[in-house]
Amino acid sequence: MSRSKKRRILVPLVGILLVLTLLLVAVFVYLGSGYKADAAAVEAFVPEGAVTVTQGEDGMAFLPQDPKTGLIFYPGGKVEFTAYVPLMKALAARGVLCVLPEMPFDLAVLDINAADGICALYPAVEHWYIGGHSLGGSMAAAYLEKHPQDFAGLLLLASYSTADLSGTELSVLSIYGSEDGVMDRENYAENKANLPADFTECVLEGGNHAGFGMYGVQKGDGIATLTQERQILLTADRFAAFLTEKGHL
Repeated sequence: MSRSKKRRILVPLVGILLVLTLLLVAVFVYLGSGYKADAAAVEAFVPEGAVTVTQGEDGMAFLPQDPKTGLIFYPGGKVEFTAYVPLMKALAARGVLCVLPEMPFDLAVLDINAADGICALYPAVEHWYIGGHSLGGSMAAAYLEKHPQDFAGLLLLASYSTADLSGTELSVLSIYGSEDGVMDRENYAENKANLPADFTECVLEGGNHAGFGMYGVQKGDGIATLTQERQILLTADRFAAFLTEKGHL
Protein backbone atom coordinates (compact mmCIF):
# COMPACT_ATOMS: atom_id res chain seq x y z
CA MET A 1 0.00 0.00 0.00
CA SER A 2 1.38 3.39 -0.95
CA ARG A 3 2.17 6.03 1.66
CA SER A 4 -0.46 8.42 0.25
CA LYS A 5 -3.17 5.75 0.44
CA LYS A 6 -2.24 4.95 4.05
CA ARG A 7 -2.50 8.64 4.85
CA ARG A 8 -5.97 8.86 3.30
CA ILE A 9 -7.09 5.98 5.55
CA LEU A 10 -5.38 7.11 8.76
CA VAL A 11 -6.51 10.74 8.74
CA PRO A 12 -10.28 9.90 8.88
CA LEU A 13 -9.61 7.24 11.53
CA VAL A 14 -7.77 9.72 13.73
CA GLY A 15 -10.65 12.14 13.32
CA ILE A 16 -13.20 9.50 14.32
CA LEU A 17 -11.15 8.49 17.37
CA LEU A 18 -10.84 12.13 18.41
CA VAL A 19 -14.60 12.65 18.16
CA LEU A 20 -15.28 9.47 20.15
CA THR A 21 -12.79 10.55 22.82
CA LEU A 22 -14.43 13.96 23.12
CA LEU A 23 -17.87 12.33 23.38
CA LEU A 24 -16.65 10.00 26.13
CA VAL A 25 -15.13 12.91 28.03
CA ALA A 26 -18.40 14.85 27.69
CA VAL A 27 -20.41 11.87 28.98
CA PHE A 28 -18.16 11.41 32.01
CA VAL A 29 -18.26 15.15 32.78
CA TYR A 30 -22.06 15.08 32.55
CA LEU A 31 -22.39 12.01 34.75
CA GLY A 32 -19.97 13.46 37.28
CA SER A 33 -21.78 16.77 37.62
CA GLY A 34 -24.63 15.50 39.78
CA TYR A 35 -25.74 16.33 43.29
CA LYS A 36 -24.25 14.56 46.28
CA ALA A 37 -26.21 13.96 49.44
CA ASP A 38 -25.57 16.40 52.28
CA ALA A 39 -24.21 13.73 54.61
CA ALA A 40 -24.34 15.93 57.72
CA ALA A 41 -27.98 16.92 57.12
CA VAL A 42 -28.99 13.34 56.36
CA GLU A 43 -27.28 12.11 59.53
CA ALA A 44 -28.88 14.82 61.65
CA PHE A 45 -32.41 13.89 60.57
CA VAL A 46 -34.07 11.71 63.21
CA PRO A 47 -37.70 10.65 62.62
CA GLU A 48 -40.28 10.42 65.37
CA GLY A 49 -40.95 6.71 65.32
CA ALA A 50 -39.25 3.33 65.27
CA VAL A 51 -37.60 2.63 61.91
CA THR A 52 -35.23 -0.18 61.03
CA VAL A 53 -32.86 0.59 58.16
CA THR A 54 -31.20 -2.13 56.12
CA GLN A 55 -28.74 -1.71 53.26
CA GLY A 56 -27.99 -4.11 50.45
CA GLU A 57 -25.99 -4.05 47.25
CA ASP A 58 -28.77 -2.35 45.28
CA GLY A 59 -30.25 0.11 47.75
CA MET A 60 -31.82 0.58 51.16
CA ALA A 61 -35.01 -0.47 52.93
CA PHE A 62 -36.78 1.37 55.76
CA LEU A 63 -38.99 -0.86 57.88
CA PRO A 64 -41.66 0.21 60.36
CA GLN A 65 -43.42 -2.26 62.61
CA ASP A 66 -46.07 -4.40 60.88
CA PRO A 67 -46.52 -2.33 57.71
CA LYS A 68 -49.41 -3.06 55.38
CA THR A 69 -48.33 -0.56 52.71
CA GLY A 70 -45.03 -0.26 50.88
CA LEU A 71 -43.42 2.33 48.60
CA ILE A 72 -40.66 1.82 46.04
CA PHE A 73 -39.06 5.21 45.47
CA TYR A 74 -36.93 6.20 42.46
CA PRO A 75 -34.41 9.02 43.16
CA GLY A 76 -34.25 12.21 41.10
CA GLY A 77 -31.94 12.42 38.11
CA LYS A 78 -28.25 12.84 38.92
CA VAL A 79 -29.03 12.96 42.66
CA GLU A 80 -27.24 10.59 45.02
CA PHE A 81 -29.87 8.20 46.30
CA THR A 82 -28.94 8.65 49.96
CA ALA A 83 -30.18 12.25 49.75
CA TYR A 84 -33.68 10.75 50.10
CA VAL A 85 -32.94 8.83 53.29
CA PRO A 86 -34.68 11.48 55.47
CA LEU A 87 -37.86 11.29 53.38
CA MET A 88 -37.83 7.50 53.51
CA LYS A 89 -37.32 7.57 57.29
CA ALA A 90 -40.15 10.07 57.71
CA LEU A 91 -42.51 7.91 55.65
CA ALA A 92 -41.47 4.73 57.48
CA ALA A 93 -42.07 6.46 60.80
CA ARG A 94 -45.67 6.97 59.62
CA GLY A 95 -46.07 3.26 58.88
CA VAL A 96 -44.98 2.95 55.24
CA LEU A 97 -42.32 0.38 54.34
CA CYS A 98 -39.98 2.17 51.92
CA VAL A 99 -37.45 0.75 49.47
CA LEU A 100 -34.92 3.13 47.91
CA PRO A 101 -33.00 1.62 44.97
CA GLU A 102 -29.56 2.90 44.01
CA MET A 103 -29.53 3.81 40.32
CA PRO A 104 -26.61 3.47 37.88
CA PHE A 105 -24.86 6.84 37.65
CA ASP A 106 -27.77 8.22 39.74
CA LEU A 107 -30.10 8.01 36.73
CA ALA A 108 -33.33 6.03 37.01
CA VAL A 109 -33.62 6.06 33.23
CA LEU A 110 -30.72 3.58 33.20
CA ASP A 111 -32.62 1.08 35.38
CA ILE A 112 -36.37 1.60 34.98
CA ASN A 113 -36.90 -1.99 36.10
CA ALA A 114 -35.19 -1.49 39.47
CA ALA A 115 -38.51 -2.35 41.14
CA ASP A 116 -38.49 -5.89 39.76
CA GLY A 117 -38.81 -8.48 42.52
CA ILE A 118 -39.00 -6.02 45.43
CA CYS A 119 -42.67 -6.58 46.31
CA ALA A 120 -42.09 -10.33 46.59
CA LEU A 121 -39.50 -9.74 49.31
CA TYR A 122 -42.19 -8.43 51.67
CA PRO A 123 -45.21 -10.77 51.33
CA ALA A 124 -46.95 -9.32 54.39
CA VAL A 125 -47.38 -5.94 52.68
CA GLU A 126 -50.91 -5.65 51.27
CA HIS A 127 -50.68 -2.47 49.19
CA TRP A 128 -47.76 -1.31 47.09
CA TYR A 129 -47.10 2.13 45.65
CA ILE A 130 -44.28 3.24 43.40
CA GLY A 131 -43.04 6.78 42.95
CA GLY A 132 -40.13 9.12 42.74
CA HIS A 133 -38.76 12.61 42.54
CA SER A 134 -38.43 14.52 39.26
CA LEU A 135 -36.97 12.19 36.59
CA GLY A 136 -37.31 9.33 39.07
CA GLY A 137 -41.05 9.89 39.28
CA SER A 138 -41.42 9.81 35.50
CA MET A 139 -39.44 6.57 35.31
CA ALA A 140 -41.51 5.06 38.11
CA ALA A 141 -44.66 5.94 36.14
CA ALA A 142 -43.17 4.30 33.04
CA TYR A 143 -42.56 1.13 35.06
CA LEU A 144 -46.07 1.29 36.49
CA GLU A 145 -47.59 1.46 33.01
CA LYS A 146 -46.24 -2.05 32.37
CA HIS A 147 -47.09 -3.43 35.84
CA PRO A 148 -50.36 -1.76 36.93
CA GLN A 149 -51.68 -4.98 38.46
CA ASP A 150 -48.83 -5.04 41.00
CA PHE A 151 -49.50 -1.64 42.54
CA ALA A 152 -52.23 0.35 44.24
CA GLY A 153 -50.90 3.70 43.12
CA LEU A 154 -48.26 6.28 42.31
CA LEU A 155 -46.50 9.06 44.22
CA LEU A 156 -45.08 11.89 42.10
CA LEU A 157 -42.83 14.52 43.68
CA ALA A 158 -42.10 17.49 41.39
CA SER A 159 -42.74 15.12 38.52
CA TYR A 160 -45.23 13.99 35.91
CA SER A 161 -46.11 10.87 33.96
CA THR A 162 -45.48 10.64 30.24
CA ALA A 163 -46.92 7.13 30.42
CA ASP A 164 -50.68 6.90 29.92
CA LEU A 165 -52.24 5.74 33.19
CA SER A 166 -55.54 7.54 32.61
CA GLY A 167 -57.53 4.35 32.05
CA THR A 168 -56.42 2.68 35.29
CA GLU A 169 -57.94 2.67 38.77
CA LEU A 170 -54.61 3.59 40.36
CA SER A 171 -54.53 6.05 43.26
CA VAL A 172 -52.19 8.92 42.37
CA LEU A 173 -50.81 11.72 44.55
CA SER A 174 -48.82 14.51 42.91
CA ILE A 175 -46.91 16.95 45.13
CA TYR A 176 -44.74 19.88 44.14
CA GLY A 177 -43.46 23.08 45.73
CA SER A 178 -44.85 26.51 44.88
CA GLU A 179 -41.29 27.84 44.40
CA ASP A 180 -40.10 25.01 42.15
CA GLY A 181 -37.91 26.51 39.45
CA VAL A 182 -36.79 23.25 37.83
CA MET A 183 -39.94 21.33 36.93
CA ASP A 184 -41.35 22.27 33.53
CA ARG A 185 -44.81 23.60 34.44
CA GLU A 186 -46.06 23.43 30.85
CA ASN A 187 -45.13 19.75 30.53
CA TYR A 188 -46.58 19.10 33.97
CA ALA A 189 -49.92 20.62 32.93
CA GLU A 190 -50.02 18.79 29.59
CA ASN A 191 -49.25 15.41 31.16
CA LYS A 192 -52.02 15.62 33.76
CA ALA A 193 -54.14 13.97 31.07
CA ASN A 194 -52.04 10.82 31.54
CA LEU A 195 -53.25 10.41 35.13
CA PRO A 196 -56.59 9.05 36.35
CA ALA A 197 -59.19 11.83 36.44
CA ASP A 198 -59.52 11.61 40.23
CA PHE A 199 -55.79 12.02 40.99
CA THR A 200 -54.91 14.22 43.95
CA GLU A 201 -52.66 17.26 43.58
CA CYS A 202 -50.94 19.03 46.48
CA VAL A 203 -48.89 22.22 46.26
CA LEU A 204 -46.52 22.82 49.17
CA GLU A 205 -46.49 26.57 49.72
CA GLY A 206 -42.90 27.73 50.06
CA GLY A 207 -41.41 24.46 48.88
CA ASN A 208 -39.03 24.10 45.94
CA HIS A 209 -37.66 21.34 43.72
CA ALA A 210 -34.66 20.25 45.78
CA GLY A 211 -36.53 20.29 49.09
CA PHE A 212 -37.72 16.69 48.77
CA GLY A 213 -34.16 15.47 49.33
CA MET A 214 -31.13 16.71 51.19
CA TYR A 215 -28.56 17.53 48.53
CA GLY A 216 -28.23 21.29 48.76
CA VAL A 217 -29.19 23.88 46.17
CA GLN A 218 -30.15 22.77 42.67
CA LYS A 219 -29.27 24.90 39.65
CA GLY A 220 -32.24 26.92 38.40
CA ASP A 221 -34.40 26.19 41.42
CA GLY A 222 -36.53 28.77 43.20
CA ILE A 223 -35.79 29.98 46.72
CA ALA A 224 -37.75 28.02 49.30
CA THR A 225 -39.29 29.55 52.38
CA LEU A 226 -39.52 26.08 53.90
CA THR A 227 -36.48 24.30 55.28
CA GLN A 228 -35.68 20.99 53.61
CA GLU A 229 -36.58 19.18 56.82
CA ARG A 230 -39.96 20.92 56.97
CA GLN A 231 -40.71 20.15 53.30
CA ILE A 232 -39.84 16.50 53.86
CA LEU A 233 -42.05 16.24 56.94
CA LEU A 234 -44.96 17.93 55.17
CA THR A 235 -44.56 15.55 52.22
CA ALA A 236 -44.61 12.55 54.56
CA ASP A 237 -47.72 13.92 56.29
CA ARG A 238 -49.51 14.48 52.96
CA PHE A 239 -48.74 10.98 51.71
CA ALA A 240 -49.77 9.39 55.01
CA ALA A 241 -53.06 11.32 54.95
CA PHE A 242 -53.62 10.23 51.34
CA LEU A 243 -53.03 6.58 52.23
CA THR A 244 -55.36 6.83 55.21
CA GLU A 245 -58.05 8.27 52.97
CA LYS A 246 -57.62 5.32 50.60
CA GLY A 247 -57.77 2.85 53.51
CA HIS A 248 -54.18 1.77 52.90
CA LEU A 249 -52.62 2.93 56.17
